[in-house]
Amino acid sequence: MRMHVKACGSAGEIIHVGCLNSHRKKTTQNMELMDGNYTLVTEFILLGFPTRPELQIVLFLVFLTLYGIILAGNIGLMILIRTDPHLQTPMYFFLSNLSFADLCFSSAIVPKMLVNFLSENKSISLYGCALQFYFSCAFADTESFILAAMAYDRYVAICNPLLYTVVMSRGICVWLIVLSYIGGNMSSLVHTSFAFILKYCDKNVINHFFCDLPPLLKLSCTDTSVNEWLLSTYGSSVEIICFIVIVISYYFILLSVLRIRSSSGRKKTFSTCASHLTSVAIYQGTLLFIYSRPSYLYSPNTDKIISVFYTIIIPVLNPLIYSLRNKDVKDAAKRAVRLKVDSS
Repeated sequence: MRMHVKACGSAGEIIHVGCLNSHRKKTTQNMELMDGNYTLVTEFILLGFPTRPELQIVLFLVFLTLYGIILAGNIGLMILIRTDPHLQTPMYFFLSNLSFADLCFSSAIVPKMLVNFLSENKSISLYGCALQFYFSCAFADTESFILAAMAYDRYVAICNPLLYTVVMSRGICVWLIVLSYIGGNMSSLVHTSFAFILKYCDKNVINHFFCDLPPLLKLSCTDTSVNEWLLSTYGSSVEIICFIVIVISYYFILLSVLRIRSSSGRKKTFSTCASHLTSVAIYQGTLLFIYSRPSYLYSPNTDKIISVFYTIIIPVLNPLIYSLRNKDVKDAAKRAVRLKVDSS
């Protein structure tokens, strides 16, 4: 029986059953037969940033440096908050968990991207792709929930200062963080489950540097309307709900600040929210843009640049934002350095 066959051996293409015998051994390692006419993809190729080899090395060094800053900045901030007695407050408890989420989010994506810069084999297995997507999605949504919890913390601290220690007790703070992680993982589980029950055949090149949902859905040979609906409604609803919580919290914060008569008092009160507002504006803005659009507005090259911003640049910036703009963190860092110098 003669079968219609695509050209064999083209870069990044899955080879069909009718290809030459010389390709069969490689083909059977990477896919499984489906109904005798198509092949099911069992691994993907992450296209990443296709450039000349010498530029790949430059990109590797740039992103390796940024990842090193992510590790040093976020781990350093977590250790500082954990060890300094002056930072044992709800706000810094949330901040340490935000740093942890940032660290895990980047670590789900960047190491594989760095390997691909130096390797000719840019493949990732179907299960590896599912795991990468699951963890990146889980920590991205967890970060959104934590930012919402931090906004609520600022609302209670400014609008109800006398009740702050009661409302934001240690137990309540722990529960808010636990619910943030549960919410992030549940959201990720829904998207991952629906994405990886789809069938992927013929094409296996993901035009991205990690397994993200929009470019992945474009490779499916089955109906993705449910997935696109989930992405634009359920997926964006997580960000929208968190954003609404943040907006409502800051609405009441603003009313409280405006009731303060002295300009210095207003400035001092609102300055405690400046770092958080900066993080929210950068992070929530990029995620809402990426995941709230209709699928026909998807642009691979534009989305790669935006994805670099929220997967790498924001985790680099967050420790800087919360340290350079925060007197308590700067004082704690100075005390830690002074203690280290005195002990040596």
